[in-house]
Amino acid sequence: MSKTLFEIPYSVLDLATVIEGHSPADTFRKSVDLAQHAEKWGYTRYWLAEHHNMISVASSATSVVIGHIAAHTSSIRVGSGGIMLPNHSPLIIAEQFGTLESLFPGRIDLGLGRAPGTDQVTAMAIRGERFSGPNDFPKDVLRLQKYFSADNSISAVRAIPGEGLDIPIWILGSSTDSAHLAAALGLPYAFASHFAPAQFLTAIDIYRKEFRPSAQLARPYVLACVNVVAADTDKEADYLITSLYQLFKGIVTGKRRLLQPPVQNMEKIWDIYEEAQASQMLSCTFAGNKDTISQALQKFVNQSGIDELMATSHIYDHQARLRSYALLSEVFRGV
Repeated sequence: MSKTLFEIPYSVLDLATVIEGHSPADTFRKSVDLAQHAEKWGYTRYWLAEHHNMISVASSATSVVIGHIAAHTSSIRVGSGGIMLPNHSPLIIAEQFGTLESLFPGRIDLGLGRAPGTDQVTAMAIRGERFSGPNDFPKDVLRLQKYFSADNSISAVRAIPGEGLDIPIWILGSSTDSAHLAAALGLPYAFASHFAPAQFLTAIDIYRKEFRPSAQLARPYVLACVNVVAADTDKEADYLITSLYQLFKGIVTGKRRLLQPPVQNMEKIWDIYEEAQASQMLSCTFAGNKDTISQALQKFVNQSGIDELMATSHIYDHQARLRSYALLSEVFRGV
């Protein structure tokens, strides 16, 4: 039986987007402002994602930015959506998130992804001899859990801080691969339907069918991330969303740019092929006024049965972005 929007936690994915005419420092200031507002508006979590060598994404040092956001808020959970574990030693991540949890107890989430969060050349620069890291992902997740366990106190290598701390681990996915792992380990599963929706329903079905209860989680828990552009009118939302369309044109063509201002008409900016490719990637995108958003999201929840919704909003103007998240919170609160 599907839930109503009023029964579902709602959260934020901030990709620390750098907009045209501004710097990463500006992005971080705006992220703090958004997180503080999100906390007031009842959002459950505020996640940041690890990306590298992308001109429009400033969250490459993800753990550092998580600490910055947590330090400027008081109650909202802050975490990663996610840390790309093959880029790192599990011990280093255990120490980093053990430090974060020690500084901000009860507020830190650790979402783990298998992808590099970048292109292959940059991944090689990051991983060096560990370039086969994705194949080690299941083992590395287990190593990370071991470092966090109190039982690891008798081991020769220990995570200090980190050991014995209750830091929720999430498995992230953009295909069916990680669904099997999340189910086998009994961990919550967060799906990147905001850019890779094609296998979303298949993946969460696999996860639910194969799920094995664990010490962290008794039953399956699915979080879906989607794109949301909410505004006071459908017309305004249709205008604001053109910044997102331009961003995905850059992804499709491999010619990434800083987030561009919205435009009145996209026809002169992308061709039919680029539009089709972007539209496929953006099928889990919701734009419009409160009523439009509410009806579309309820249909999405009915279809997927998700337990939590996370929204990311690539909107050029900061005040318009704040307004979008404010309206979305009203949808979930029934205001």
